[in-house]
Amino acid sequence: MALIRFEERPFFRNPWLEFERMRRDIESMMRGFEYGATGAPAATAVFPAMNLTEDNDNVYVNAEVPGIAPDDLDISVEGNTLIIKGERTTTPDQKVSYHRREIEQGKFSRAVTLPTKVEPAKVEAKTIDGILYITLPKSEEVKPKQIKVEVE
Repeated sequence: MALIRFEERPFFRNPWLEFERMRRDIESMMRGFEYGATGAPAATAVFPAMNLTEDNDNVYVNAEVPGIAPDDLDISVEGNTLIIKGERTTTPDQKVSYHRREIEQGKFSRAVTLPTKVEPAKVEAKTIDGILYITLPKSEEVKPKQIKVEVE
């Protein structure tokens, strides 16, 4: 029986280790995009952030629009797409030097595909504490219909 000393062991390289190293490097790179160079979460590229839910009768959209007056919002429904447009304006103070500026300003537009047909004429919208609440009634043709089974 031959003894192989630790230094004399034949060199075997696992080919999958290189793929694992590349996967870890790509994950690390993607975390850099997600959290930014400082380690803090990066600013979201989509504004306004929103939740879209539905029940049997309506589709509901809740969107964050802090600091935006209701008159500065334009909400429309085209086909099965909800479009929210607006503008956040601030009065620039020329006497101030910004050290950090994270609150975006300017025009924005967000289009969301709705999960079903809605009645555009019956859409309601209101803002409460910087949250935009939109209620979109579903079209009668897509609402679930209860069918009664008769017994003979």
